[in-house]
Amino acid sequence: MSTDNKKNLNSFLSFKLGDEIYAANVSKVLNILEMVKITPVPKSPSYMKGVINLRGTVLPVIDTRIKFGMSATEFKTNTCILVLDVIVDNESLMVGALADSVQEVLEIAPEQILPPPNIGSKFRTEFISGMFKLNDEQFIMLLDMDKIFTSDELSHMAESSTLDAVLE
Repeated sequence: MSTDNKKNLNSFLSFKLGDEIYAANVSKVLNILEMVKITPVPKSPSYMKGVINLRGTVLPVIDTRIKFGMSATEFKTNTCILVLDVIVDNESLMVGALADSVQEVLEIAPEQILPPPNIGSKFRTEFISGMFKLNDEQFIMLLDMDKIFTSDELSHMAESSTLDAVLE
């Protein structure tokens, strides 16, 4: 593995949802888009905001805040869409995820990554790959983007993205 590839594995894009900071490995982030009109998809799950046209392809967009049990995203100046490459059942799927704002790219050495919290079996935390302590005062949750959605959720999004929706 080249030095550049190793560096990418330790690079994380941090973003805010409410007052919390999360981070995704940069290898999973394909693009960061300014907000555009999102076309709703009838009978979709509450966390799925709809679809957008991304260079001729239909991209499903989810409200990450709702997916994480928070209030719905309020669209503000810094609200953006993270275009993610998510792998499930050995298949790649592009998904747009709303973020309140993008913060910065962090270089995190493996020894700086703390284990994810153990909060009992009632709560799903398998999508948290670790924690990083920023400035000795705030933790950043490092997300495993491939584990945020179940196979059923991703197949529903894949179906939605193949709809013959009219996108503006």
